[in-house]
Amino acid sequence: MEMHTDTMEALPDAAVQTAASPLMTTGEVADYLRVKERTIYEMVARQTIPFSRATGKLLFPRRLVDAWLEAQTELPGTGIAPAPPIYAGSNDPLLEWALRQSGSGLAVLVRGSAHGLDDLAAGRAVLAGCHLLDPETGLWNLAAARAHLPGAGHVLIHWARRTQGLITAADNPLAVTGLKDAVARGLRFAMRADGAGSTRLLEVLLGREGLSLADVTAATRPAETHADLAALIETGEADCGLGLQAAAGHMGFIPLVADESFDLAMSRRDYFEPPVQTLLAFARSEPFGRRAAHLGGYDLTDLGRVVWNG
Repeated sequence: MEMHTDTMEALPDAAVQTAASPLMTTGEVADYLRVKERTIYEMVARQTIPFSRATGKLLFPRRLVDAWLEAQTELPGTGIAPAPPIYAGSNDPLLEWALRQSGSGLAVLVRGSAHGLDDLAAGRAVLAGCHLLDPETGLWNLAAARAHLPGAGHVLIHWARRTQGLITAADNPLAVTGLKDAVARGLRFAMRADGAGSTRLLEVLLGREGLSLADVTAATRPAETHADLAALIETGEADCGLGLQAAAGHMGFIPLVADESFDLAMSRRDYFEPPVQTLLAFARSEPFGRRAAHLGGYDLTDLGRVVWNG
């Protein structure tokens, strides 16, 4: 959107700051798209524009609106470059094994659920895995997908129900009885990074106990994956941490959530392409079932079901 220098100089400082704000109001996004505010409300009702109600009012992340506009742009005769063959998002031991064994051709970039959805929205990945709980509705991943994925054209496919809980050292030598007990005793928690679904889940579980992340004594180093988290505990750098049963192995494990939904986000177009179809076909094989049973903590009943069709 072109703005002449003389117009820019005439704007007061507050207006310049508003123009550069990463979040736009309904009126601002209407001006940005050159439509009426009523049109924006209709687009929100149809969920065809990225928006957030995190503060109790409608806000529109500028970078997602820009990505949405780019996705809607028609380029006759040129086409749009496909996303690189990358799986981004949350760490899942069974999924990452299946990506390798199936011959899907997708590389793995584990950066957490929220970052994975952003990578997918920006065209930096073909597939994104997430397990983000909405504490208000008790639903997994739907609110996050609607907030992070711009416009229409994306789907969520269910991968597995997983069991998460407190991982402790083998045989639970500190006799940890639960989350509240571990926090009250000041035990060192192995923590995942911001944006990870497990960090969001820990925050929700703490809230149910009248606690917050500020009450937790965190280990010095964060863990990038569930396996890293278990290793921090096994090597004595942490006393416990919220992680997958599948990553606990021979270590102590106290189940806290048995129905966490892990879903895969992708464009509708990529759902029908060989990488995703190869992965889903392998997930119906006997070796895949044996691997899931060996790891433990997986319910594959609804694997492949369409959870959301944006």
